[in-house]
Amino acid sequence: MNILLIGSGGREHALAWKLSRSPKCEKLFCAPGNAGIAQNATCVSLNVEDHQAVLDFITDHQIDFVVIGPEAPLVDGLADTIRGAGTPCFGPSKLAAQLEGSKGFMKDLCAKYNIPTAAYGRFTDPAAAKKFVQQNGTPIVVKADGLAAGKGVLICENEADAFGAIDDMLSGNKFGEAGHEVVIEEFLDGEELSYFALSDGKIALPFSAAQDHKRAFDGDKGPNTGGMGAYSPPPLLTPALEEKILQQIITPTIAGMTTEGCPFAGVLYAGLMIKDGAPKLIEYNARFGDPECQVLMMRLNSDLVDILHAAATGKLGAFVNNINWHDMAALTVVMAANGYPNSYEKNTEIKNLEIAELAGDIKIFHAGTKMDGDKLVNSGGRVLNVTAIAQDIASAQEKAYESCSKIDWPDGFYRKDIGWRAVK
Repeated sequence: MNILLIGSGGREHALAWKLSRSPKCEKLFCAPGNAGIAQNATCVSLNVEDHQAVLDFITDHQIDFVVIGPEAPLVDGLADTIRGAGTPCFGPSKLAAQLEGSKGFMKDLCAKYNIPTAAYGRFTDPAAAKKFVQQNGTPIVVKADGLAAGKGVLICENEADAFGAIDDMLSGNKFGEAGHEVVIEEFLDGEELSYFALSDGKIALPFSAAQDHKRAFDGDKGPNTGGMGAYSPPPLLTPALEEKILQQIITPTIAGMTTEGCPFAGVLYAGLMIKDGAPKLIEYNARFGDPECQVLMMRLNSDLVDILHAAATGKLGAFVNNINWHDMAALTVVMAANGYPNSYEKNTEIKNLEIAELAGDIKIFHAGTKMDGDKLVNSGGRVLNVTAIAQDIASAQEKAYESCSKIDWPDGFYRKDIGWRAVK
């Protein structure tokens, strides 16, 4: 197959690396890609918001299969356009992507189909939202309804913070159109878990789990980020817990989406809170997590092209009990630009990646990178995902940090405690 991958981050580098290793992959293109993805695919400049331009590229390059990495093109309906023109595409429809594109839609689905989640309210009026906060007390969670690049969720410790978040979002100043409505939820405590399932619109297939670290600094301190590291498999996920997740959350969601007339085909990423062995849904994403995808791809021992193509063409039943994983653990450390997730400098030089990646059990996935002549520089805030695989999480952690220490990038930083829960 000639395959087109949409996206440019660390998740897409991990997907490109795994897709390119398949004997089914004849040519791999990535739009727009990054400096690391260029090692595995031909990177092309393509405006994915221009659906006709994407269709023209598919025709011109005889593309047989498209994989969409990030959420924005899914919410924009790119998968519908591609499938409508006759090319198989991995990624949910615009209607199904509402599970991520609208937190209110997701919460209403949970309420209708008895999927365990936090109590909530939906608001467009600041006064009504603030009244809800006063009635329910703090801490409380204020979320922008739409896509906000992983930064639209604020945990508010007091009323003043909650009121400020409500005003910021509903005024349009903080997240623009994404904040035209807010969802306010009870605060859930416990341990977070990222659980993944594949669906072809008919069945749901377990696709392992990971735990990530959202806060910028050691000890889970500092501002929320898109993710500073992850590991898989998490010791938290027992067979009994996985059974509850599938029965109480994943299966009723897939069935409910079909009943609502928007069957979900793609990867369903459930952000869960686990307390006393009971899972509650925090949020859904309609694509692979980032940086969770990186550790999943390191552990996956099956052909990714086969699996994703089956999900895209309604044939996932062939993979029931037939997805193989390395009997090892993977851990990834995100190297970010100083200042991230706030303002940071771009175009700073990164050196020594070849030395840092010499060991066969280390893979450095690029996120915000580009080439400036013969120099590798950062083009974003999250820049590298230093990923190791080993017999257990403690060993993978040790290998990943040894690799990080060899990278010469004074303008970057990384957490030193990724995987602490599992190692403890």
